[in-house]
Amino acid sequence: MAFSRDVVIVGGCGRVGLPLGLALAGSGLAVTLYDRDAFAVDRVRAGKMPFFEREADEALERLIPTDRLEVTTEAQAVSNAEHVIVVVGTPVDEHLNPDPTAVINVIEGLLDQLRDGQHLVLRSTVYPGVTAMIEKLLKAAHRTVDVSFCPERLAEGRALEELRTLPQLVSARTERAVRRAEALFGGVSPKLVRLEVEEAELAKLFTNTWRYIKFAAANQLFMIANDFGLDFARIRAALKEDYPRAADMPGPGLAAGPCLLKDTMQLAAFNNNNFTLGHASMTINEGLPMYMVARIEREHDIANMTVGILGMAFKAESDDTRSSLSYKLKRLLRFRAARVLTTDPYVSSDDELWPLDDVLAESDLLVIATPHEAYASLDLDIPIIDIWNLLGNGERV
Repeated sequence: MAFSRDVVIVGGCGRVGLPLGLALAGSGLAVTLYDRDAFAVDRVRAGKMPFFEREADEALERLIPTDRLEVTTEAQAVSNAEHVIVVVGTPVDEHLNPDPTAVINVIEGLLDQLRDGQHLVLRSTVYPGVTAMIEKLLKAAHRTVDVSFCPERLAEGRALEELRTLPQLVSARTERAVRRAEALFGGVSPKLVRLEVEEAELAKLFTNTWRYIKFAAANQLFMIANDFGLDFARIRAALKEDYPRAADMPGPGLAAGPCLLKDTMQLAAFNNNNFTLGHASMTINEGLPMYMVARIEREHDIANMTVGILGMAFKAESDDTRSSLSYKLKRLLRFRAARVLTTDPYVSSDDELWPLDDVLAESDLLVIATPHEAYASLDLDIPIIDIWNLLGNGERV
C-alpha cells in the first residue's frame, strides 16, 4: 500500500515527539508532526522551537523549509504515513494512581484515520499491559495494523544527541512488526535491542524507577551527613576516588520532573502497591524541600528575610517546570519567610519570575534550587544554600 509520508508523529510538537521528528527527518525520512496544540504548531512551522532542546534550533531551521518535515493540526495526516508514532504517555492522577486509558483514548480518537497496513509505534511510557489493550482495540475495530512498543529513554535537553548515541529498545508480537520498528529506528539509533512487549514496558518503568531510587539514596545519605555537621561532598568524593563500585553515586538534589516519580508510582500500582522501596524513595525525594526549609530556619531568621530561589525548572539547563520541586520549596518558604523571590534563565511560562539581578539585589539569602550554569560564578556576601555544590563550597544546608 502506498503512503505519501514515511512517518507521522502524534504529539509531534512536544518534548518527546519533536526531537524524534527532527532526527528521523534528518535521516532522510518524510516526517509529519501532528499536534493539536495550535500555538506549538505555529511556532514549529515558523522554524521556532516551542521549548529548549540542544541542537534543535539549528536542525529545525534546516529542515522546516524542506518537504522532509511538515507540521499540522489536522488529524487526517495520520492516514498518509506508513509509520504512526504515538508519544502520549500514561499520566497519574492526584492520588498517584495511573490512568491506563489515556493512550487508549488517543488511539480510539484516531481509528477513523488509521489504515490497514500501517505500523503503529507506542513511544512514551505506558502502564504495563497497555500495548496489549491497544492490540485488542485495533482487532475489535477490524484494523490490520502492526503494533510495536519502542520506549523513549532520553534525557530532556540532550534528546538529539542521545537518539544517535544510545541503544533503542524495540518490541512487538510479530516478527514483521519488530522488523518494521528496527527499520524505522535503525536510521537514527546506533544499536537496537529486542525485548518482548511486556519486558519492554517494564524496562521503561525500571529505568526511571532505578534513577529515582538512586537519587533518594543519595538524598538520604546527604541528610544523615548534614545532620551531623559533615559535608557530604567531601565524603562522596573520597569514597568514589579510584573506587569503581561507588562511581555512580549521585550527589543530593531536588529529584523531580515529569517522569521519575510518576513512573515509580506506576510501577508500584502495577505491583498492587507492594513496592516499599519505591514509596520510601518518594518520601525522601518529595520531603527534601521540607528538610531544607527546616534546616534553613535553624540557622537563619527567615521570618524577617527576603529569600531568593534560583532556578524553577526541574533540572539544569532546561525550561521545563513540570513537577519541579522548586515550586514546592517556594510554597514552603512563603509560609515562613518575609518574602520569596524566584528567577530562572530559561523558564518563560511563569509570570512571577524576577530578573536575576533584581533577585540578587533584593535577597537576604539565596537558595540554588536548580543548578543552572548561570549561577556557578556567584560571589556574594549573603548566605547561599547550595546542596548541589554548584559553587564548590560543599553540600550542606
